[in-house]
Amino acid sequence: MRVAVYYSNSDVRLEERPRPAIGPGEVLMRVHASGVCGSDVMEWYRKPRAPLVLGHEVAGTVEDVGRGVTGFAPGDRIVTTHHVPCGDCRDCASDRESVCPTLHSTTFDPGGFAEFVRLPALNVQRGTFRLPHEISFAAGSFVEPLACVVRGQRIAGVRAGDTVLVVGSGLSGLLHIQHARAVGAGKVLATDVHPFRLEAARRLGAHEALPAGSDLPRRMRAAAGGRLADRVLVCTGARAAAEQALDLVQDGGAILYFAPLPPGESLTIPAHDLWRRGVSLVHSYAGPPADMAAALNLIRAGKVDVEAMISHRLPLEQAQEAFRLTAAAADSLKVILEP
Repeated sequence: MRVAVYYSNSDVRLEERPRPAIGPGEVLMRVHASGVCGSDVMEWYRKPRAPLVLGHEVAGTVEDVGRGVTGFAPGDRIVTTHHVPCGDCRDCASDRESVCPTLHSTTFDPGGFAEFVRLPALNVQRGTFRLPHEISFAAGSFVEPLACVVRGQRIAGVRAGDTVLVVGSGLSGLLHIQHARAVGAGKVLATDVHPFRLEAARRLGAHEALPAGSDLPRRMRAAAGGRLADRVLVCTGARAAAEQALDLVQDGGAILYFAPLPPGESLTIPAHDLWRRGVSLVHSYAGPPADMAAALNLIRAGKVDVEAMISHRLPLEQAQEAFRLTAAAADSLKVILEP
């Protein structure tokens, strides 16, 4: 089968590998759509483990099932996730699946940028869902990233009536904008450095989209009736943006650091000021099974329009171009590879 092998953002090669063999409880999935995630182009994260086959935002059909699989059959349309928690440990029982050791050890074989993927038994049991026929495969590939957003906003405590500021209007930021609108946020604002993405933020639901800059707190107050944001969702790994978020949150509010900073980066935190103002700093990672199900329902109900976020659909042999577009973060939104 054909696979796109990652060596670096500028070196993604189409190679041939044997089709994965499946065992008991496992499923062989034929990949129809695989989204390129912003994390796929974080070289500090990916290059140390290269070469490898990336791709974890996938939708497709069941090609074959292993012995003992009863919930799926060849031909079924499915979406799945690479990271699944055990569901039994203390962390899973207390809504902390993101730190479940099993979640960090589960993955696909070899990865979603391939014609076929082997889904381990635990992924089949806990992280695989039927894809309704009214949802396209391309739209289905958004279930995993939207699940991460659903979880993140739950952790941050986004509520109806809140003023929400999304810092960074890339793919994850645009999903955050739409989800905040879906849960009834009173005002949703967005910021970015690229005019293309600011326009996308407006088109996809932001009440206002503000260019990034040092005077953002002033413009934020002007746009939100004199207040800052009840919830600030940081969707960029830029240190300057992560630090400025501290000046953009309303007293009693929360900042969600959704995008990670590179290893070794640190933030200067005014701890006493945050204590006095009652500001919470929270983080989120992955989208456990319940959030996958919620994301699938949001897409099915039309509450999050993921099709409108797709800027490019490319065949697997153009994986290098897909990575270039995503890494450039300029005139592209979501890039989908269709093996």
